[in-house]
Amino acid sequence: MKVIGIGDDGQKSLLPQYLQWIKESEVLVGGERHLDFFPEYPGEKIAIKGGLASLIERLQGETRPTVILASGDPLFYGIGSVLNKKLPVEIYPYLSSIQLAFAKMGESWHDAYVTSVHGRSMKGLAQRIDGKEKIALLTDSENTPAAIARYLLSFGMTEYRAFVGENLGSTEERSGWYALDEMADQGFSDLNVVILRRNNPGPAWPLGIEDEAFAQRKPDKGLITKKEVRVLSIAQLRLHAKSIVWDIGTCTGSVAIEAARIAREGAVYAIEKNADDLANCRENAAKFRTDLHLVHGKAPDGLEQFPDPDAVFIGGSGGELQELLQICSERLKPDGRIVVNAATIETLHDAMQTFADLGMQTEVTLAHLARSKPILHMTRFEGLNPTYIITAYHKKEDAQ
Repeated sequence: MKVIGIGDDGQKSLLPQYLQWIKESEVLVGGERHLDFFPEYPGEKIAIKGGLASLIERLQGETRPTVILASGDPLFYGIGSVLNKKLPVEIYPYLSSIQLAFAKMGESWHDAYVTSVHGRSMKGLAQRIDGKEKIALLTDSENTPAAIARYLLSFGMTEYRAFVGENLGSTEERSGWYALDEMADQGFSDLNVVILRRNNPGPAWPLGIEDEAFAQRKPDKGLITKKEVRVLSIAQLRLHAKSIVWDIGTCTGSVAIEAARIAREGAVYAIEKNADDLANCRENAAKFRTDLHLVHGKAPDGLEQFPDPDAVFIGGSGGELQELLQICSERLKPDGRIVVNAATIETLHDAMQTFADLGMQTEVTLAHLARSKPILHMTRFEGLNPTYIITAYHKKEDAQ
């Protein structure tokens, strides 16, 4: 079977050899729009609708000459990679919409960050693209250029301008540059691609955001996980770019936000029982451009809706520590880590005992820190509350 990429101008985009293969075939597969490019086709036409599972099942064992049409490059966020795993196919790409858009812009695209919101949620897009110079986005009828603009504006990402290419390669082609607030009110063709270009420097935050930068409950300041303890705790979580993270008792969201800026391609799920703290967390997440999955509730209730984690941070247990640790240990991925911050020796004891009962390996760091404070023309130190940083992970087999 031959998977052939096709452009929006239909048969005109195909090489003579490709047209010959289609002419010689007895089965032509594609989206309804693709099939409409061949109104005189004498063989059987199969329209791709919904998922690919039923199509693959139908084509398995097909012995007639078959051509499958796909938009642009079938291996670029297309059906080619799925078909190649399940069917005996040869793939012949056309230009992707991304290539055509950058050609219209007159810019290279080898240094662009390419991602897709076609058929998937925009959730998490903010931290994935923040700070990148050039971003290419594949869209759909729900995640339109206008919806993308409104999403980016909600995170204050006004340093970006957008190039939108519509119906590229067809007689209805249109393209142009837009400010985000302008694009947010525009209508566009369903067939489009969005290129974001950073025109001005945006804000940047290193690991260890200052405590004062976070919105916090007033006058009850001090509930935030302090910067130094936060950095040590995140180091113990051993996050990677695609980590799935739980933050239980997120409060202002300081740990969740710092984690999301590391696990940009992953996701952070945070739960908080106090509505005022959760409101501050939402404000902080928007400020620091992290699109967190936030839940108002008291853990462990609500954790069942989260995917299994690579890392769990527990800043507050609400008196349910033993049950909470059991659920977290059961759901934790094999190489994952649980980090608990404890301010009292009683919580330290309970956590260590529970982890031991669960057969988990532990290590503890006592963070006893002090910050410098000016006094007249001199400097003194003011101590922070001592914090036990408890790290737990599944024991390895002796052979490992």
